[in-house]
Amino acid sequence: MAFTIENAKELYLLDTKVENIFISEFMTAAPSDYVKVYLLSLMHASADVDTSNAEIAKQLSLEEEDVLKAWNYWESLNVVRKKHRDTGNKFSYDVEFLSIKEHLYGKKAKKDTKKENSLPKLIDDTELRNLYRSIERTTGRLLGGKGPTEIVAWIADYGVSAEMIIYAYSYCVKHKKKDNHKYVETILKEWVSKELKEIPEIESYLQEVDERHFLQKRVLKAMGFARNATEEEKRIMNTWFDDMQLSIDKVLDACSKTSGISNPNFNYVNQVLINRFTNNKNVVQLNTTNVANSNKTVSIAQVLKYYDSVRKEAEDEASKRSAEIYSKIKEIKEIDEELRLSGMEMSRIMISGSSDRKQQVAKYKDKLDELSQKKVRILEENGYDANYLETRYKCMVCKDSGIDDNNERCSCFREMQKEAELWQNS
Repeated sequence: MAFTIENAKELYLLDTKVENIFISEFMTAAPSDYVKVYLLSLMHASADVDTSNAEIAKQLSLEEEDVLKAWNYWESLNVVRKKHRDTGNKFSYDVEFLSIKEHLYGKKAKKDTKKENSLPKLIDDTELRNLYRSIERTTGRLLGGKGPTEIVAWIADYGVSAEMIIYAYSYCVKHKKKDNHKYVETILKEWVSKELKEIPEIESYLQEVDERHFLQKRVLKAMGFARNATEEEKRIMNTWFDDMQLSIDKVLDACSKTSGISNPNFNYVNQVLINRFTNNKNVVQLNTTNVANSNKTVSIAQVLKYYDSVRKEAEDEASKRSAEIYSKIKEIKEIDEELRLSGMEMSRIMISGSSDRKQQVAKYKDKLDELSQKKVRILEENGYDANYLETRYKCMVCKDSGIDDNNERCSCFREMQKEAELWQNS
């Protein structure tokens, strides 16, 4: 007589075994999204079903970069091991789930510990301190909140250097009037996606972008537009300069055909250039009888100036409030300095490779929470609101820059455009 067990074949009808030590020791301290990535992927691994980071991100409603960060996190704790397929692509790898019991209590424990301790630091203490100080000098304010830890994560996740991070902050502050670390991360990701790692390469790329932007601005100005080009307009203009190899003089000559028109037709200029490019003499004539009058009352440039004015006013007011509080309550200034230094120390520990870094980071998180609560309590005891020292931007999404963290026009733009018109008239 033989005994058999019928096994389910559908993935979602199977069972997934999770080590209790993972639940008790690792899960409770980990970010919830990282736990989701671990468990969902473990389910696929247990059933020997392949998946991808993109699919995991889709199922969990996460960004793919969050999944990559999760694997970095679990690998740092020796819970998983990355097996790279292509040495030239650091994001191409398989994931092996390790036995946590074996790592902690088995024969491999000493070997793994030695390997962990021998891992080179991504950045040493002195360089990290210099990085933070350089960023603070560039932005004109102290780092706080999640900024320090996010900045350290860029080094591990994107493989960028401290020099590249400093350059990114300088570029964003000088050219984009933004110092939000999420916005800076967007810029860094763009450079990494184009495989730009050295400053000269980045400068060359930015110069090329700026030169193209300059040409686009000249075209728009010739057509009477005081705004930036839309994505479709950029695409059309790129065909003029790249595919047709037209000079700016020839393009501007075609734009001159729209002079005197209240609402210049971009497609008409394109058609003129296409006809000239193909030596077609039957140039389409512009019909101005049905062109509606433009009712634009304020230029985009004027709106951006208004944003600058509003942002500067908010930041100046915040600086005055800080100076006021620091002069009246010395302890608040001391707490702010301690918050800054503790945040930097916590981020240093996160990349140190220390075997007890999880406990140390948890300790610093508790300390930061305690200091923040103490700061709020002292402010309220002295008759101030808990958020008295915060910068009071009109729009907390873009911090009065007009551009959100995705490098897109902020949702507040239309309302600020109305205010800019009143500001301009006044």
